Amino acid sequence: MTVAEVPVPAAEPDPAPDAEAKLRDLLIIAYSGDLEKVWAQMILASTAAAMGVKTRIFVTFWGLPTFVKPGVRITGENWMQKMMSGMKRPGIAHRKLSTMNFLGMGPWMMRKLAKRYGVSSPAELLEVAQMMDVEIMPCQMTMDMFGLKREDMIDGLGEPVGAATVIGLLSEGSSALFI
Repeated sequence: MTVAEVPVPAAEPDPAPDAEAKLRDLLIIAYSGDLEKVWAQMILASTAAAMGVKTRIFVTFWGLPTFVKPGVRITGENWMQKMMSGMKRPGIAHRKLSTMNFLGMGPWMMRKLAKRYGVSSPAELLEVAQMMDVEIMPCQMTMDMFGLKREDMIDGLGEPVGAATVIGLLSEGSSALFI
């Protein structure tokens, strides 16, 4: 036999994707309230839920003012909390861009482009996510620190939780996205 005639074993076919490898539980850690990040949080949450993935959003620090009721303007019990809520206006409709904000012109342009190209707004995506049973868990520590009460928050949020709950979910296999 010559070298050219030596049989070469056939390559093993790639194994079929393991059904167990599918994403089953997603935890989005929403620590920013910047418009583009809130948009990403809502797009990913609603898409994951539509794909049958158990989806939760843990909302902490600057992500939390996004979920304050639209009519609530100044929150808190002391002057520092009130001042912080005045500087970082609460509500999903009042998000600013992290870059290129241009005194509000940037978010306006983003919203115009989204409308032109049929992209749902963060508020619309939030509504879809809630209809699809995405669990939104506000951070109790952040609520306390910012002086936010349960009645300040939008309807449909889960019970406030702490870091131990998040660590528990992660240790049980939830896949985490930090946005």
